[in-house]
Amino acid sequence: MKTDDLIGMLATGAGPAPRAVAARRLLPVMLGGLAASALLAVGVIGLVPTALFADGAWWTKFTYSAALAMALAWPVARLARPVARTRAPWQLVGAVVVAMALLGLWQLARIEPGARMDDFLGHSWAVCPWNILLLSLPAMGGTFWALRGLAPTRPRAAGLAAGLLAGAVAATGYALSCTELSMAFVATWYPLGIGLAGALGALLGPRVLRW
Repeated sequence: MKTDDLIGMLATGAGPAPRAVAARRLLPVMLGGLAASALLAVGVIGLVPTALFADGAWWTKFTYSAALAMALAWPVARLARPVARTRAPWQLVGAVVVAMALLGLWQLARIEPGARMDDFLGHSWAVCPWNILLLSLPAMGGTFWALRGLAPTRPRAAGLAAGLLAGAVAATGYALSCTELSMAFVATWYPLGIGLAGALGALLGPRVLRW
């Protein structure tokens, strides 16, 4: 059989390539990871007092974590296929982080100097990052599963992005149990926990995502 005939045979009946394949794999994983982290956080730590749901600071924390997760889904989706540009996605992620950092600095500037350290550390700074890391494991497993069904060619970068995404998803679920309302706290210790998840993802990426 000639090469042209083989190509024609393989192409027969081939429809258009499916669109948004990465998004269709990642969205259920993100929702499942969010549900798992929320259930674990509430089940182990407990739900925040219902009065906090009327506090704008709690909603700011929750919205920040959710926005960061949605922003991080972009570089993960890009890294799920070969030769993808990731500059714009990472810039969006950076913009979300910087916005919260500026909000935290603005809030600290309005507090009496003697109370700033207490506001910055809160009462859970020592456990917050580790809680987020542990809660990220279900979402991380799902995100790696989604990537393995795609075509990442930079496994360490893809693993880093997957870990960061899982960390942000976990932070969103963790917000249901976290009573900290300081924006300086959220701008510091939440990204640290998300960064720990990213570091774990970068470590696992070359092993789990290798073709």
